[in-house]
Amino acid sequence: MSSDWKIYTKTGDKGETSLIGGTRVPKYNQRIEAYGTLDELNSFLGLIRDQEIDQPTHDLIIEIQDRIFTAESLLAADPEKTTKPLPALFESDIELLEKAIDDMNILLPPITNFILPGGHQAVSLCHIARCVCRRAERITTSLVENQPETLMGSLVIKYLNRLSDYLFVLSRKFSMDFNAVETPWKARV
Repeated sequence: MSSDWKIYTKTGDKGETSLIGGTRVPKYNQRIEAYGTLDELNSFLGLIRDQEIDQPTHDLIIEIQDRIFTAESLLAADPEKTTKPLPALFESDIELLEKAIDDMNILLPPITNFILPGGHQAVSLCHIARCVCRRAERITTSLVENQPETLMGSLVIKYLNRLSDYLFVLSRKFSMDFNAVETPWKARV
């Protein structure tokens, strides 16, 4: 980055921001909510990556974080005014998550109850990230329903759906890795 680049531009001081393509929108715009929630998710993924975890999982989380930035770019773009090329999501990105889920599931005991989040910090962080991911998925689904021209919106939704599954299974893997107790939820009826 240039040494004269500044983090502050003052262009958002009145509660607006620009989409990729230059369109100005209020900061509460649904696109901003969608990619802002993905940014929050990415930060939690960074916290998971900062734990004492195995290298293959660490490396996959870096790749997932890259895909999250890709999804943010796609959601932040005004499809009518964006002229520069944007990164893309591919079906193979979803297949990578599915393979990771399947590989972890082979090693895990079957579950017969819902599991309460907790048991180890890494496990809890996975559950927090999973919840933020589900929120991002809900917001993005609404965005795509209201603005179907959203770039690659359906693929972003599919990726987030699979990512939340991955984060749940990863929480179970971490429970096993760290010898944490999985506490089943027992409904009081």
